[in-house]
Amino acid sequence: MTQLGLFAGGHLAVDRSFATAHRVRLDDTSWIEHVPGWLSGSDDLFAALLADAGWEQRDRWMINRVVREPRLTAEYTDLVDAPHPFLHTVTSALSDHYGVPYDGLWMNYYRDHRDSTGWHGDWPTCKRDICTVPVLSLGAARRFLIRPRDGGRSIGFTPASGDLIVMGGRCQRDWRHSVPKQATPAGPRISVNFSSRLQATPL
Repeated sequence: MTQLGLFAGGHLAVDRSFATAHRVRLDDTSWIEHVPGWLSGSDDLFAALLADAGWEQRDRWMINRVVREPRLTAEYTDLVDAPHPFLHTVTSALSDHYGVPYDGLWMNYYRDHRDSTGWHGDWPTCKRDICTVPVLSLGAARRFLIRPRDGGRSIGFTPASGDLIVMGGRCQRDWRHSVPKQATPAGPRISVNFSSRLQATPL
């Protein structure tokens, strides 16, 4: 375990052994991995990021009109600018384990059950056929769904605070993922998504 003390008390720690990892084979070339309880002290990191990350509300084109994204976003293309020092430890552990030099991150802040992310692949940061994309969940549990690109039945996970979801192989090419709105009330959640300039560079 790698640890860092916080002024608020307690310790942040990641499990470098990935002992709880459970990998699901989606097809012959794609997989998704759930690592429950990978980060301890997650409530402290959640509170720090909520207070210190540069959250912004973004707009985007949707067919023929501009719509406001139903979530807040904070993006750090260079890890040196990350809003909390422990994110460097997290990134180092992920890079060592998955063999990808992660050097940036972006975060989504889902304020309640009405915030969401639609079906998508991570095209801006995954320009290669084979990519590994870790997502760290902090705060309230929310459903994470993944389904084939051309449609079909989805596979669902409900990561708790401190859990890791990792998409690998051809996931970003052949599958789509989302965090849907839900009728049941839910508290705030932050997802921390780790990116690599290497994966963002086409072969």
